[in-house]
Amino acid sequence: MPRIQRWLGGLLLLLLAFAGCQAPPKSTAPRAPSYMLSADDLAARLGLRVSFTGGRYVELSNSANRVVIFTHSGGSIYVNGENIGQTGTVIQEGQTVYVAELLVPRIRSYLKSAAPLPHPGYTPSPTRPLGGKTVVIDAGHGGKDPGATSYLGYYEKEVNLKVAQKVAWLLKKQGINVIMTRNNDSFIELNERAEIANHAGADLFVSIHHNSNHNRVHHGYTVYIAPNASDASRRAGRLMERALSTIGLSSNGLRTNDYRVLMRTQGPALLIECGYLSNPSEAAALYDIDFQNRLASAIAQAIVDAL
Repeated sequence: MPRIQRWLGGLLLLLLAFAGCQAPPKSTAPRAPSYMLSADDLAARLGLRVSFTGGRYVELSNSANRVVIFTHSGGSIYVNGENIGQTGTVIQEGQTVYVAELLVPRIRSYLKSAAPLPHPGYTPSPTRPLGGKTVVIDAGHGGKDPGATSYLGYYEKEVNLKVAQKVAWLLKKQGINVIMTRNNDSFIELNERAEIANHAGADLFVSIHHNSNHNRVHHGYTVYIAPNASDASRRAGRLMERALSTIGLSSNGLRTNDYRVLMRTQGPALLIECGYLSNPSEAAALYDIDFQNRLASAIAQAIVDAL
């Protein structure tokens, strides 16, 4: 009997020791990936503060703006009362809510404190007087023609107009006579866009677009001229392709295409595809105000150099 008791006692000690070595059960709570931001970080990036965190939404605000982000499945984002689209993936760890970092440029573009035409990083410096020059800036698509739909849900026509307006503002600062084919969300026929440039005797016509492809891997900007382009168009195209290489996007080169606005414009003419809205990272960058400023500055610099 003593031998059995000693054996049972040893077995009990062994079982207790084994139980003590077991790791605690792993948490099944979701972990936020690196491409997501907490509500506090999102607010800081936007110049806002978290004013409320509740069961179904988070509110960010400052003296001029109120952003409400609904965190339930299928929830939307409201900026100053305007629905700007769905929130997307939301992860909650304890009391902390995480959302996609891609929301930053989308929300920022709707904030009242963001000036529609802020000063860019630099201003082109002409080497000769440009007061006698006329440039036509064409914001592609518009009105009933939205163009491509970006990965983030906004339309090409919107970002085309924003970049075109910034380019026009920069050129006017240089004393250049700038004509916009459209300065609002209106539809202009392709032939009419070219005729505007022809009637004005434009020294340069620049049509601003953004690209798209079913394959989201495609990226980079492309500068187009007509197949029968003049030497002036080719020179302007080379300057534009070179200037855009400074903003952080890859180049797809200077190419030819028989786009109607290029074929029907009598003077030098370019069409720029500024990047791929179907590419997630480029869609986010192209909707960011700071990046739009850099893009507009590069386009304006190339125009000034070409005149």
